[in-house]
Amino acid sequence: MIIWINGSFGAGKTTTAFDLHHRLPGSYVFDPENIGYFFRKNIPRELQFQDFQDFPIWRSFNYELLSYIAGKSDRVILIPMTVVNPDYFQEIVGRLREEGHTVHHVALWVSKKELTKRLGRRLDRHSWASKQVDRCMEGLSSHTCFQPHIETDGLSIDEVVTRVAAVTGIELQPDTRSPWKKTFNRINALLQHIRS
Repeated sequence: MIIWINGSFGAGKTTTAFDLHHRLPGSYVFDPENIGYFFRKNIPRELQFQDFQDFPIWRSFNYELLSYIAGKSDRVILIPMTVVNPDYFQEIVGRLREEGHTVHHVALWVSKKELTKRLGRRLDRHSWASKQVDRCMEGLSSHTCFQPHIETDGLSIDEVVTRVAAVTGIELQPDTRSPWKKTFNRINALLQHIRS
């Protein structure tokens, strides 16, 4: 089973995915961005796209790799990744579903005011990601393939995780981590996700 956690940049996808991972024994967090960063390092500058999702090979490679992992493993695969182009979504998620893989999709929906605040806390207020907020919100709200949305304003991470589990029909194990350990894990997940 694959659970694709979508949402604007700053919506909490990575934190949600890793919290789910802690409560789903044997689950696996797959990061499609790693393939994009590989392309950035290995494709000449003049052939680069500003957004690596625009590389057809990025979409193809992610589909192939996910198809391979899902076909060979019984693990729940958790994917925190913003995708707001319905054609690109179809090239990955649609093809996986057509192949017979179970792919659940949820979009974490956060108000623009809250997203701006979160990106500011991450010192990301003027970055490429912050300039994509309107595009992401419009894309996620304009196409039915990006349903269901989980409204997360005012929810704790634990509440978001519980709602994702309810929407996708997965059964979570109790979270036995101390508050300190939860905070440490969440900060560590975010730090691991920062790219230079």
